[in-house]
Amino acid sequence: MRATALLVLLLVCSASEASEPADRSPAENRVNQFGTEVQPFLRTYCTDCHTGDEPAGELHLDLKRMPDMTQQFERWTNILQRVSGHEMPPEDAPQPSDREREKFVNWVEAGLDEFDCTLREVKPRTTVRRLNRSEYNNVVRDLLGVDVYPADEFPADDVGEGFDNIGEVLSLPPLLMEKYLDAAEMVTEAFVNDSQVYRRIFPGADTEELSSDVVESGVQWLATGAFRRPLEAGELDRLIDLYQLARDHGAKPKRAIEFVSQAILVSPHFLFRLEEDPLAGADEKTPLGSYAMASRLSFFIWSTLPDEELNRLAADGKLLEKETLAEQALRMMKDPKAKALVENFAGQWLQLRVLAKATPDPERFPNFDGALRDAMVTETNRYFQDLMTTDGSILNFIDSDYTFVNERLAEHYGMENVEGEQFRKVRFDDERRGGMLTHASILTLTSNPTRTSPVKRGKWILENILGTPPPPPPPNVPELEEGDELLGSLRERMRQHRENPSCAVCHRKMDALGFGFENFDAIGAWRDKDGRYEIDPAGELPGGRRFEKTSELRDILKSNSREFTRCLTRKLLTYSLGRALSSRDQCEVDDIVNEVEKHDHRFSSLVVAIVTSDTFRFTGDKGAE
Repeated sequence: MRATALLVLLLVCSASEASEPADRSPAENRVNQFGTEVQPFLRTYCTDCHTGDEPAGELHLDLKRMPDMTQQFERWTNILQRVSGHEMPPEDAPQPSDREREKFVNWVEAGLDEFDCTLREVKPRTTVRRLNRSEYNNVVRDLLGVDVYPADEFPADDVGEGFDNIGEVLSLPPLLMEKYLDAAEMVTEAFVNDSQVYRRIFPGADTEELSSDVVESGVQWLATGAFRRPLEAGELDRLIDLYQLARDHGAKPKRAIEFVSQAILVSPHFLFRLEEDPLAGADEKTPLGSYAMASRLSFFIWSTLPDEELNRLAADGKLLEKETLAEQALRMMKDPKAKALVENFAGQWLQLRVLAKATPDPERFPNFDGALRDAMVTETNRYFQDLMTTDGSILNFIDSDYTFVNERLAEHYGMENVEGEQFRKVRFDDERRGGMLTHASILTLTSNPTRTSPVKRGKWILENILGTPPPPPPPNVPELEEGDELLGSLRERMRQHRENPSCAVCHRKMDALGFGFENFDAIGAWRDKDGRYEIDPAGELPGGRRFEKTSELRDILKSNSREFTRCLTRKLLTYSLGRALSSRDQCEVDDIVNEVEKHDHRFSSLVVAIVTSDTFRFTGDKGAE
């Protein structure tokens, strides 16, 4: 009997296996899975809200045909994040089994992975971009060595993708063009009247007459530095002609030099970062030229023009080699000019610039003043800079056992034995604080003037730590009123506020993250009570991940290291390229994340992986536009 049963079992299994054709292609299998698994999943758990004339979140799901992920990549990436993160279906809707959810997630992931690789060789081009205000001031400083900051008077730079160096938004309005003309006059007047700087560029300039040669060499040096490349044929001759024109009209040598210098400083070759236009066809990649690479690297890490070493390597053609790029990136991060990466990247990624506009209620928070605000920003900047220069793990951004404080900030945090205005590195055993999420700077800029805002704090974490920003709120949803405490704690009042099911979907995760930091008041000081109510920082994230206190929430966030690594990679890559990332960059992002994980999440591994990536080293393709 046992042998007979075994034979029957084998026959049944064989028949079952035979029902699936062994020679079915992967594409045919995906189509089959769509009909047998994905369509039923969508019909059961999604279509009640995501069909019709007004689908929820403006997401309409078409069940009639298999989706083309080439055209709908961003949509399906969002669907994947929501379903795999247990954010969808909504909590009050029927829920799929773990097996159903797993099959659906695997199917979507397989489609997205296949799509990424098919477009790996096609990259978007970075729009020609002008110098932003910070870059303009830095270039003037490093080119001429004069202590003037003309860009401080320029109109504010527009921001795209969270940064002010994105080519597509750096427009050139008429007012800015006028400011460029004024700035050129200011800068040239400053450097020709600084005898030390003037003689460095034009040796022998203290004589009344300049020879045609200390003129030609000086103008060539100035233009080469300003244009960030060797001069092309005829460019020097045209500049010398301008000098001679001024002399012919009675200008003295120094005034004629001013005239030529102003022409250089209003040239598109100075004001704009011009990278070689691809000459290849749509299916070919073109590497950046040596000098364009030097500029791309220097503006990424230093927000200024290349130094002598980068220019020398560019002249030798060595800067196009991956090994050399990696070596230079490591060298540059140790240079004092890398402070620009802290101020311009970290300051915008972490939204520290918003802190300048924060206005905590002076009656509720009398301890907040300009000195404390400055100390808050300095702490976070020093923290980022230390992690960069010591090559720490990027996961320390989420949690660590140290920070940087002076006496003023230490008092605010309740730390003892810290005296003086000088900032120093301190370690602590108290699990209350750790990482930048507990910095007073972040906690203050994500608060309201009169109280904390779990929504703002949760949204900040979703955007800047997890890389999953929530969709815009539905229209006509009122703000939470500053109600009387008699109506309940802030947690109770917010629970009443989000009774709308369409709001609850996003707020479920966002509010839990925000309330996890509710022990910190609106200016980042620790508290156990909010008025007469005990603080309850406990919460549960989609998927059943529960925490009881702030330190446990930080542990959860740190355990999601790949999500954070991907988020930071996308932010830093966007900043380095000066353009928005698209679906065509996904394979490159995956490769960079994998490299960072292989090197224990060291900060240097992230920067090196970016500058040696094809996305960074090659121009975009015409076919990607």
